[in-house]
Amino acid sequence: MTLKLGIIGLSEGNGHPFSFSAIINGYSDAGLADSGWPVIYEYVRRRDPSEFEFADARVTHAWTQDPDITQRLCRACRIPHAVDSLEALLGNVDAVILARDDYSEHLHMAMPFLKAGLPVFIDKPLTVEPKELEAFRPYLESGQLMSCSGMRFATELDVPRAQFAEYGQVHLIRGAILNDWEKYGIHLIDAILNVTPARPVAVTPLRARHQSLAVSMDDGSCLQLDALGKIGRCFRVDIFGERKISTHEITDNFSMFRRLLFHFIRGVKLRQPAIPPADTLTSIRLLIAGRQALLTNRSVELHEVGI
Repeated sequence: MTLKLGIIGLSEGNGHPFSFSAIINGYSDAGLADSGWPVIYEYVRRRDPSEFEFADARVTHAWTQDPDITQRLCRACRIPHAVDSLEALLGNVDAVILARDDYSEHLHMAMPFLKAGLPVFIDKPLTVEPKELEAFRPYLESGQLMSCSGMRFATELDVPRAQFAEYGQVHLIRGAILNDWEKYGIHLIDAILNVTPARPVAVTPLRARHQSLAVSMDDGSCLQLDALGKIGRCFRVDIFGERKISTHEITDNFSMFRRLLFHFIRGVKLRQPAIPPADTLTSIRLLIAGRQALLTNRSVELHEVGI
């Protein structure tokens, strides 16, 4: 059976409804060129046709808050049905991709679908509020809900993920990213916590002109995570071990998104969590603890988040 997927967008500065739908459905060259997302068009058009489409899933319905954008999305990504309300997705799709990164909207937009029993993927970050994480938790644990950054699946981190023992004792992992902690910190968190087996214990703000945090890990290592604000493109991870040091510039959005979508679709088909629920809960706890540390200028232990 081919899964019928509904896609929801759009939030400012985030073109994931276009990139995700193009990967799942394939795309119209003319439609994507006219979509208003030239960066997405350029990296998509460089890929081989074999890298598009899934045999067991298709985006069949789309909704955005702007009917003109919805029509553009449908033309660009060969989506047959543009709907004029979120409610119109219910009963017409098997699962939903909420491809908006404005986390303040996630709970109220996703809950009707979760309560109806539909599997849902929610774009990063899931939330920055403990009470919302508590509301989402049962759906994460049942496998009905998946949420993560695509950087969890970055190809540039394949080698350290597979060969982490080669580093010996790791002293420091450092991550740097553009923009702010609340929206973009989850990229670093998901990327790094899917490489190291160590888990975060506490987070401390560092004095800097940008948002900088030191994370104490349960194995004695340290993460330094820097959200550098309005700079040029920057997605970087450095790993410092006693036997090996490596640097990783993360640039391949297409591959990480395709992997993300593969895991979501497989999880829906198998009816099991695509990501261990504990991993998602730990990532969001760290995001929330980091936010609290920056707001209060003090160290925050993850257990204080309370979820």
